[in-house]
Amino acid sequence: MRLQSLTLVAAGAVLIAPTTSPTAGHRIGQEPVVWRESAVRAADLLARTRDCVQISRGRYRADEETPANIPVCGTRDAVFWKADLDIDCDGRPTPRCNARTDPLFDEATAYQQSDGRYLSAEHLPYIVVPGASKIWNHREHGVRGGSVAAVVYRDRVGYAVVGDTGPPGLIGEASYATARSLGITADPNGGGVPDGVTYIVFRGSQIKPIEDHAATVATGQRLARMFANGT
Repeated sequence: MRLQSLTLVAAGAVLIAPTTSPTAGHRIGQEPVVWRESAVRAADLLARTRDCVQISRGRYRADEETPANIPVCGTRDAVFWKADLDIDCDGRPTPRCNARTDPLFDEATAYQQSDGRYLSAEHLPYIVVPGASKIWNHREHGVRGGSVAAVVYRDRVGYAVVGDTGPPGLIGEASYATARSLGITADPNGGGVPDGVTYIVFRGSQIKPIEDHAATVATGQRLARMFANGT
Protein backbone atom coordinates (compact mmCIF):
# COMPACT_ATOMS: atom_id res chain seq x y z
CA MET A 1 0.00 0.00 0.00
CA ARG A 2 0.98 3.60 -0.13
CA LEU A 3 0.74 6.52 2.26
CA GLN A 4 -1.34 9.64 2.51
CA SER A 5 -2.04 12.37 5.06
CA LEU A 6 -4.24 15.14 6.46
CA THR A 7 -3.50 18.83 6.51
CA LEU A 8 -4.96 20.11 9.72
CA VAL A 9 -2.62 19.31 12.52
CA ALA A 10 -2.98 19.60 16.23
CA ALA A 11 0.25 20.66 17.82
CA GLY A 12 1.06 19.13 21.17
CA ALA A 13 -2.08 17.71 22.69
CA VAL A 14 -4.30 20.40 21.29
CA LEU A 15 -6.72 20.58 18.39
CA ILE A 16 -8.21 22.98 15.93
CA ALA A 17 -8.81 26.61 16.74
CA PRO A 18 -7.94 28.60 13.66
CA THR A 19 -6.43 32.00 14.28
CA THR A 20 -8.58 33.29 11.44
CA SER A 21 -11.95 32.22 10.17
CA PRO A 22 -11.83 28.89 8.27
CA THR A 23 -12.79 30.40 4.95
CA ALA A 24 -10.38 33.29 5.34
CA GLY A 25 -7.47 30.91 5.87
CA HIS A 26 -8.05 28.78 2.83
CA ARG A 27 -9.83 29.09 -0.47
CA ILE A 28 -10.94 26.10 -2.48
CA GLY A 29 -8.07 24.76 -4.57
CA GLN A 30 -5.29 26.45 -2.59
CA GLU A 31 -2.62 24.74 -0.51
CA PRO A 32 -4.30 23.70 2.76
CA VAL A 33 -3.26 25.63 5.81
CA VAL A 34 -2.12 24.23 9.12
CA TRP A 35 -4.60 24.88 11.91
CA ARG A 36 -3.99 25.01 15.62
CA GLU A 37 -6.50 22.69 17.17
CA SER A 38 -7.85 23.44 20.63
CA ALA A 39 -11.30 21.93 20.77
CA VAL A 40 -10.60 18.17 20.80
CA ARG A 41 -7.49 16.44 22.09
CA ALA A 42 -6.00 13.41 20.40
CA ALA A 43 -6.15 11.61 23.75
CA ASP A 44 -9.91 12.14 23.97
CA LEU A 45 -10.51 10.66 20.54
CA LEU A 46 -8.23 7.72 21.26
CA ALA A 47 -10.08 7.05 24.50
CA ARG A 48 -13.32 6.70 22.53
CA THR A 49 -11.69 4.20 20.15
CA ARG A 50 -10.08 2.07 22.85
CA ASP A 51 -12.79 -0.61 22.60
CA CYS A 52 -13.77 -2.14 19.28
CA VAL A 53 -17.19 -3.41 18.29
CA GLN A 54 -16.26 -5.05 15.01
CA ILE A 55 -18.57 -4.26 12.10
CA SER A 56 -16.46 -5.74 9.30
CA ARG A 57 -17.08 -9.40 8.49
CA GLY A 58 -13.36 -10.05 8.35
CA ARG A 59 -10.07 -8.26 8.91
CA TYR A 60 -7.67 -6.33 6.71
CA ARG A 61 -3.95 -6.40 6.01
CA ALA A 62 -1.87 -3.23 6.36
CA ASP A 63 0.30 -4.46 3.45
CA GLU A 64 0.33 -7.50 1.21
CA GLU A 65 2.97 -9.27 3.31
CA THR A 66 1.37 -8.61 6.73
CA PRO A 67 -1.28 -10.69 8.53
CA ALA A 68 -4.97 -9.82 8.23
CA ASN A 69 -5.53 -8.55 11.76
CA ILE A 70 -7.14 -5.11 11.40
CA PRO A 71 -10.89 -4.91 12.04
CA VAL A 72 -13.19 -2.05 11.15
CA CYS A 73 -14.99 -1.01 14.33
CA GLY A 74 -18.16 1.00 14.74
CA THR A 75 -20.26 3.14 17.02
CA ARG A 76 -23.62 4.71 16.35
CA ASP A 77 -22.00 7.77 14.78
CA ALA A 78 -18.64 6.67 13.38
CA VAL A 79 -16.53 3.85 12.04
CA PHE A 80 -12.84 3.55 12.86
CA TRP A 81 -9.73 1.43 12.41
CA LYS A 82 -6.15 1.49 13.61
CA ALA A 83 -3.47 0.82 11.02
CA ASP A 84 -0.38 2.11 9.29
CA LEU A 85 -0.34 5.11 6.97
CA ASP A 86 0.78 4.50 3.42
CA ILE A 87 1.15 7.52 1.14
CA ASP A 88 -1.37 7.89 -1.65
CA CYS A 89 -0.07 10.29 -4.31
CA ASP A 90 -2.81 9.50 -6.83
CA GLY A 91 -4.91 12.09 -8.59
CA ARG A 92 -4.08 15.24 -10.46
CA PRO A 93 -0.32 15.41 -11.23
CA THR A 94 1.59 17.96 -9.15
CA PRO A 95 5.29 18.63 -8.50
CA ARG A 96 5.41 16.13 -5.61
CA CYS A 97 2.85 13.61 -6.85
CA ASN A 98 3.40 12.36 -10.38
CA ALA A 99 4.65 9.37 -12.35
CA ARG A 100 8.27 10.39 -11.78
CA THR A 101 8.06 10.70 -7.98
CA ASP A 102 5.76 7.71 -7.53
CA PRO A 103 6.13 4.53 -9.64
CA LEU A 104 2.61 3.47 -8.63
CA PHE A 105 1.08 6.82 -9.58
CA ASP A 106 -2.46 6.82 -10.97
CA GLU A 107 -3.96 10.04 -12.34
CA ALA A 108 -7.45 8.98 -11.27
CA THR A 109 -9.12 9.02 -7.85
CA ALA A 110 -12.41 7.35 -7.03
CA TYR A 111 -14.05 10.75 -6.46
CA GLN A 112 -13.75 14.03 -8.31
CA GLN A 113 -13.86 17.74 -7.54
CA SER A 114 -16.85 19.91 -8.35
CA ASP A 115 -15.14 20.95 -11.61
CA GLY A 116 -14.78 17.33 -12.74
CA ARG A 117 -11.04 17.12 -12.14
CA TYR A 118 -9.53 14.38 -10.00
CA LEU A 119 -8.38 15.22 -6.50
CA SER A 120 -4.88 16.46 -5.71
CA ALA A 121 -3.12 14.24 -3.18
CA GLU A 122 -0.46 16.89 -2.65
CA HIS A 123 -2.92 19.63 -1.73
CA LEU A 124 -6.06 17.96 -0.38
CA PRO A 125 -6.08 15.94 2.85
CA TYR A 126 -8.01 12.77 2.06
CA ILE A 127 -8.03 9.17 3.20
CA VAL A 128 -8.47 5.95 1.26
CA VAL A 129 -11.06 3.33 2.17
CA PRO A 130 -10.88 -0.28 0.95
CA GLY A 131 -12.96 -1.11 -2.08
CA ALA A 132 -16.26 -2.76 -1.21
CA SER A 133 -15.89 -6.50 -0.63
CA LYS A 134 -17.21 -9.34 1.49
CA ILE A 135 -14.95 -8.08 4.27
CA TRP A 136 -16.69 -4.71 4.50
CA ASN A 137 -18.77 -2.41 2.32
CA HIS A 138 -18.23 1.15 3.51
CA ARG A 139 -21.37 2.38 1.73
CA GLU A 140 -23.53 0.18 3.95
CA HIS A 141 -22.23 2.05 6.99
CA GLY A 142 -22.79 5.65 5.92
CA VAL A 143 -19.33 6.20 4.40
CA ARG A 144 -18.98 7.69 0.92
CA GLY A 145 -16.92 10.12 -1.10
CA GLY A 146 -16.63 13.37 0.85
CA SER A 147 -17.31 11.78 4.24
CA VAL A 148 -15.37 13.56 6.99
CA ALA A 149 -12.59 11.79 8.86
CA ALA A 150 -10.47 12.65 11.88
CA VAL A 151 -7.01 11.11 11.62
CA VAL A 152 -5.02 10.77 14.84
CA TYR A 153 -1.27 10.20 15.08
CA ARG A 154 0.48 10.57 18.42
CA ASP A 155 -0.73 13.91 19.82
CA ARG A 156 -1.87 15.28 16.47
CA VAL A 157 -5.31 15.32 14.88
CA GLY A 158 -6.03 16.21 11.29
CA TYR A 159 -9.25 16.35 9.30
CA ALA A 160 -9.72 14.92 5.84
CA VAL A 161 -12.36 13.61 3.47
CA VAL A 162 -12.81 10.15 2.02
CA GLY A 163 -11.26 10.77 -1.38
CA ASP A 164 -10.25 7.45 -2.90
CA THR A 165 -10.75 3.70 -2.69
CA GLY A 166 -8.01 1.10 -2.56
CA PRO A 167 -7.48 -2.65 -2.80
CA PRO A 168 -10.33 -4.58 -1.14
CA GLY A 169 -8.04 -6.47 1.24
CA LEU A 170 -5.82 -3.62 2.46
CA ILE A 171 -6.41 -0.69 4.82
CA GLY A 172 -4.36 2.25 6.11
CA GLU A 173 -3.72 4.82 3.41
CA ALA A 174 -4.02 8.61 3.11
CA SER A 175 -2.97 11.40 0.82
CA TYR A 176 0.38 13.17 0.73
CA ALA A 177 -1.31 16.23 2.27
CA THR A 178 -2.80 14.20 5.12
CA ALA A 179 0.55 12.71 6.08
CA ARG A 180 2.26 16.06 5.90
CA SER A 181 -0.30 17.66 8.20
CA LEU A 182 0.34 14.98 10.82
CA GLY A 183 4.09 15.43 10.73
CA ILE A 184 4.58 12.15 8.87
CA THR A 185 7.16 11.89 6.08
CA ALA A 186 5.06 12.19 2.94
CA ASP A 187 7.45 10.76 0.34
CA PRO A 188 5.53 8.12 -1.68
CA ASN A 189 8.77 6.12 -1.77
CA GLY A 190 9.55 5.16 1.80
CA GLY A 191 7.36 7.68 3.62
CA GLY A 192 4.46 7.00 5.94
CA VAL A 193 4.49 5.10 9.22
CA PRO A 194 4.11 1.35 9.92
CA ASP A 195 1.48 1.69 12.68
CA GLY A 196 -0.07 3.98 15.27
CA VAL A 197 -2.59 5.84 13.09
CA THR A 198 -6.29 5.91 14.00
CA TYR A 199 -8.84 6.74 11.30
CA ILE A 200 -12.29 7.87 12.46
CA VAL A 201 -14.93 8.43 9.77
CA PHE A 202 -18.21 10.07 10.74
CA ARG A 203 -21.23 8.23 9.40
CA GLY A 204 -23.58 10.18 7.14
CA SER A 205 -21.27 13.19 6.82
CA GLN A 206 -20.36 14.63 3.43
CA ILE A 207 -18.54 17.76 2.26
CA LYS A 208 -19.72 19.41 -0.94
CA PRO A 209 -17.70 20.42 -2.81
CA ILE A 210 -15.28 17.72 -1.73
CA GLU A 211 -12.29 20.04 -2.22
CA ASP A 212 -13.52 22.60 0.36
CA HIS A 213 -10.98 21.83 3.05
CA ALA A 214 -12.09 24.69 5.32
CA ALA A 215 -15.56 23.13 5.45
CA THR A 216 -13.98 19.77 6.24
CA VAL A 217 -12.13 21.28 9.19
CA ALA A 218 -15.18 23.08 10.56
CA THR A 219 -17.40 20.00 10.24
CA GLY A 220 -14.67 17.70 11.52
CA GLN A 221 -14.18 19.81 14.65
CA ARG A 222 -17.87 19.71 15.44
CA LEU A 223 -18.28 15.98 14.84
CA ALA A 224 -15.05 15.09 16.64
CA ARG A 225 -16.15 17.06 19.69
CA MET A 226 -19.48 15.23 19.75
CA PHE A 227 -17.74 11.88 19.27
CA ALA A 228 -15.22 12.54 22.05
CA ASN A 229 -18.00 13.60 24.41
CA GLY A 230 -20.16 10.60 23.53
CA THR A 231 -23.04 12.81 22.42
